[in-house]
Amino acid sequence: MILILLGPPGCGKGTQAKRLEDAHGLVQLSTGDMLRAAVASGSEMGQQAKKIMEAGELMPDEIMVEIISERIDQPDCANGFILDGFPRTTPQATALDKLLDAKSLSLGKVIVLKVNEKALVERITGRYSCSNCGAGYHDTFQQPKQDGVCNSCGGTEFTRRADDNEETVRSRLGAYHAQTAEIVPYYEQRDIVAEIDGMQDIDNVTVAIQGVIG
Repeated sequence: MILILLGPPGCGKGTQAKRLEDAHGLVQLSTGDMLRAAVASGSEMGQQAKKIMEAGELMPDEIMVEIISERIDQPDCANGFILDGFPRTTPQATALDKLLDAKSLSLGKVIVLKVNEKALVERITGRYSCSNCGAGYHDTFQQPKQDGVCNSCGGTEFTRRADDNEETVRSRLGAYHAQTAEIVPYYEQRDIVAEIDGMQDIDNVTVAIQGVIG
């Protein structure tokens, strides 16, 4: 089973990917993780990627596709994988099709988690975590049982991500839509896109995704 999972920041994509990994033996492949692993390996391809990253340049599609090619040949991808962060453009989608075809593999579904952006901004900007154990909280939806005291460890220091502010969140949402605007129609032509209401309860989102992939 090969899936592409799309969704804006804060939509719960990471949570659902982890559940898919556990339930189906899939591997979540993010572009960032794959690039870092390639660089760490010291391979020729990794060295090329390192130079490009250090120069602050965009990674050429052909290098990214080659890194993906090497990654999906590894044994842990035998049962399938979830692509996260690739493709982002129609040329990348076309290159992925050619790669999978060359390996006699086929893409199963493109799952798009749809969200209410106003609610999503509230969800992201209100979250914070315990500085000691990392337990997550929210100003509106999940406050500690005792004000100022972590439920998990009793810690009293909390922190917020610097980029969890409205301006940055809206910028990230804009970038996401700009990137995905062209690839969703590309896959819709093949009738493999499934849109899921990402604003549902986490368990309901999981059930909906399972209903799509079977």
